[in-house]
Amino acid sequence: MKHIRNFCIIAHIDHGKSTLADRLLQYTNTISEREAKEQILDDMDLERERGITIKSHAIQMDYQLEGQDYILNLIDTPGHVDFSYEVSRAIKACEGALLVVDASQGIEAQTISNLFLAVEHDLTIIPVLNKIDLPGAMIDEVKDQIIELIGCDEDDIILVSAKTGDGVEYLLEKLVQRILPPKGNIDLPLEALIFDSVFNPYRGVIVYFRIFNGQISKNDHVKFVNTKREYQADEIGVLKLKQLPKGQIKAGDVGYLISGIKTAKEVKVGDTITHVQNPCKEAIKGYEDVKPMVFAGIYPVINEEFEELRDCMEKLQLNDASLVYEAETSAALGYGFRCGFLGMLHMEIIQERLEREFGMNVITTVPNVSVLVNLVKDKQIMVTNPADLPDPGIINSIEEPYINAQIISKAEYLGNIIKLCLGKRGILQNQVYLTQNRIELSFQMPLSEIIFDFYDKLKTISRGYASLDYSPIGSRISHLVKLDIRLNGEPVDALSAIIHHDKAYEYGKKICGKLRKLIPRQQYEIAIQAAIGNNIIARESIKALRKDVTAKCYGGDITRKRKLLEKQKKGKKRMKQVGNVEVPQSAFMAVLKIDN
Repeated sequence: MKHIRNFCIIAHIDHGKSTLADRLLQYTNTISEREAKEQILDDMDLERERGITIKSHAIQMDYQLEGQDYILNLIDTPGHVDFSYEVSRAIKACEGALLVVDASQGIEAQTISNLFLAVEHDLTIIPVLNKIDLPGAMIDEVKDQIIELIGCDEDDIILVSAKTGDGVEYLLEKLVQRILPPKGNIDLPLEALIFDSVFNPYRGVIVYFRIFNGQISKNDHVKFVNTKREYQADEIGVLKLKQLPKGQIKAGDVGYLISGIKTAKEVKVGDTITHVQNPCKEAIKGYEDVKPMVFAGIYPVINEEFEELRDCMEKLQLNDASLVYEAETSAALGYGFRCGFLGMLHMEIIQERLEREFGMNVITTVPNVSVLVNLVKDKQIMVTNPADLPDPGIINSIEEPYINAQIISKAEYLGNIIKLCLGKRGILQNQVYLTQNRIELSFQMPLSEIIFDFYDKLKTISRGYASLDYSPIGSRISHLVKLDIRLNGEPVDALSAIIHHDKAYEYGKKICGKLRKLIPRQQYEIAIQAAIGNNIIARESIKALRKDVTAKCYGGDITRKRKLLEKQKKGKKRMKQVGNVEVPQSAFMAVLKIDN
């Protein structure tokens, strides 16, 4: 056990985490020259295109230092704030962390957030300054930021360039010397933490785990403590670039388990594996279910494809257990699913994967957050769909989720950032100068205010310098109302939103204006209205498309033309009574960018 090192890499998005992982794999000869490619641990096309890690990965490397063989287990983590639960589980499975900071950008919000997670779990932190080969690298300035943040000596900071490979050999040496070997007892009952799972169409769900105590052998009878399910360990092994089967894995190591699990819901990240015969006394602390933060409806463009969409959602959930969904119906869009996501990026990725991997054309409704409704008879209900909001007469109050937002930016953009956050109902909690020209701001604000385009606006007003990280802090009572959009008097439930009363008028006016441009003209007038209950707060009209019925009259008496026009007038009245208004997908998507 003293020759094992378990570590993860934590960093902000785009600070070179995946590139550094590639270099470590190359320098330890885990991959051959032929297998080498960029972002080797990111196996999804979407991850490569966007240059982000969506799913965390684990890999074992063999390394030799001063004639002694070491086993290095790297547990790669996603960098985006939406996937912070996966980061927290990966950190729990390690003894050390490489804190990677971009020399040209400095410390950002998520660097701090993930660092605090690592410090909470008593991990050995090795600060790494990456991208030192860039012309814009501010090595001394960023070194000072790191020293101020974690209180280390200047000599503790390792300078590397993951792109060119400079300093990677030295980093590997320091990694072995500074990170502590795992603690644990092989003779105690089995106690292993599940930190990830992937789905294989032929072998079922493959569970990735880290053993803290005890050992596991092939064909052992094991159980998952929190789900209380029992399985046979058909195959166990370690994670190289491909899975490598073993007969036994002991305390301190990281491995995988295959036992023919067919349903992703049976495996929960953070659960504990133990033996059925000789179980551990208690589960590893810190287990919790992943809570979705953003909800939206996903509907097939063609209603007949509903069952096909159900199959696609089931397959997608096998690879992404954080996706939550249930069937629902909409008067406007027919049959579909109400889905829960970890955040807006997660929602975007799911939609894109449905279209790419399964060829499904889907319509996504306006995203919203779940609200807690306090009813008159001391009852509470959780509402995830605006259409399910009860009648205002029986509602005492509505609570919406709040978050703690942490923003780091250059000091020159301070005024604009505060203005943006206060406009989003934010409450300024604290502001600290990290250096002479870098400032950290803390705000408490409603989650619903940041799920649309807050991040885009923040990047725009700070010219790309500001970084954001957030964490939930519970619910608070707010003056929320349900805003309906009506087309010719009929509410379109897919465009309904639960919104703060003070913003309802402005929001309703903007949506009506957008829809007027996007809904195609019919041969009758279409009224677009925004309503709170029975009160109409905004209205736009789409003028009728006039067909020239008198075109065939090339002369003759005027009464003949009048007769045709009267006939057209009656026809338009009848058409309006039975007319359906077509709402294109672009109209639903436009609501997401309502402020642009």
